[in-house]
Amino acid sequence: MRLVLKLESEFIDRIKEHGRDSYPEECCGFLFGSSDGKVKTVRDLHELLNSSGENRSRRYVIGPAEYRNAEIWAEGKGLEVLGLYHSHPDHPSRPSQFDIDHALPWWSYIIISVERGSPSVISSWVLNDDRSGFGEERIEEVKMREGTKKVVTDQ
Repeated sequence: MRLVLKLESEFIDRIKEHGRDSYPEECCGFLFGSSDGKVKTVRDLHELLNSSGENRSRRYVIGPAEYRNAEIWAEGKGLEVLGLYHSHPDHPSRPSQFDIDHALPWWSYIIISVERGSPSVISSWVLNDDRSGFGEERIEEVKMREGTKKVVTDQ
């Protein structure tokens, strides 16, 4: 079964901007939303600071407190943590072995390639059930429905 990740244009722009602003280091953030088992719909995202102590151009670290806070925040809003996004400075938007080794099942992992400071290809991945690698998840870019209002959340 191939999953679909619905992502508003505004969120794609924010991920690109975060990747550009963080270059040459990796950026990272949480994806929040809802899922019906086949389609995941991103409703919000939170940018995070890369807390990696070293090699920040090739690694991002999100601490346990950030994970806990994300789950608490999502539950309070009636949302799920759908996954993470991060950038690959001057590398393709494909998962690395490090990404595979640290991934959680079912979560979406958006990766954006940032080439010489310019955001490039964006893709989404889901860990295979046997943890052998990732399968690509189709990103469906959606426009915000007219008449809806973006809710700004504080982290």
